[in-house]
Amino acid sequence: MNQSTDTNAAIWKSDEAVQNWTSTADERERKRAAHWRFMGELLPFGEQDVFTFLDLGAGTGAAAAGILSLYPRSTAILADFSPQMMDEGQREMIPFAGRFHYVEFDMLAGDWPAAIPTTLDAVVSSMCIHHMPDHRKQGLFAEILEHLAPGAWYVNYDPVTSADPLVEATWERMNDRDDPGAASKRLNRTPEEQSRYENHVRYMIPLEQQLGYLRSAGFQGVDVYWRQLENVIYAGCRPA
Repeated sequence: MNQSTDTNAAIWKSDEAVQNWTSTADERERKRAAHWRFMGELLPFGEQDVFTFLDLGAGTGAAAAGILSLYPRSTAILADFSPQMMDEGQREMIPFAGRFHYVEFDMLAGDWPAAIPTTLDAVVSSMCIHHMPDHRKQGLFAEILEHLAPGAWYVNYDPVTSADPLVEATWERMNDRDDPGAASKRLNRTPEEQSRYENHVRYMIPLEQQLGYLRSAGFQGVDVYWRQLENVIYAGCRPA
């Protein structure tokens, strides 16, 4: 684990950092559009079913938008702790007006706001669990289970690490093939870019450890349902 100061909260509450992140969002979200759809398809609903899901660490709402598009009668609660990201999300989510609302929620604190219903039809998260230290990953998974209706599912999309250096090196090599400029960017980061990178990888852990946390919390059907190199979609359901 990286031992430098954790500045993750400051980064995501910085106007400049959020503007930099959103300036590259279009290309990034185009690449992930199929992933958001797959997350939605993992949820056991019919196209016209009426249900409400929670998107934890929703950011600007990309994952929620993918699911709302797939299920036109669904509604979403988007939870995030960054006012800047939520403001940007309100603009990005205009096509779904009336079908979503934001709730401020700091997942590190563990105190769920009253605006989140005690029983949810589904919970999803994407690219945020890796920002949680291990004790909060475990605590959050247990809290998610408590908020799910019996038989309801939790789906997460996130990067993981490997204990095998050869595997890590292979992931890096393959990512460099996909993005020819990646190696140069990696070797020439500014101090601010290096800080953001360190916070990106600070609490990443192996996949098997996270699946173990889900099972320990009481989830069933726990599995990796999609994987590409270090990026995975895993899920589990609350026992019926």
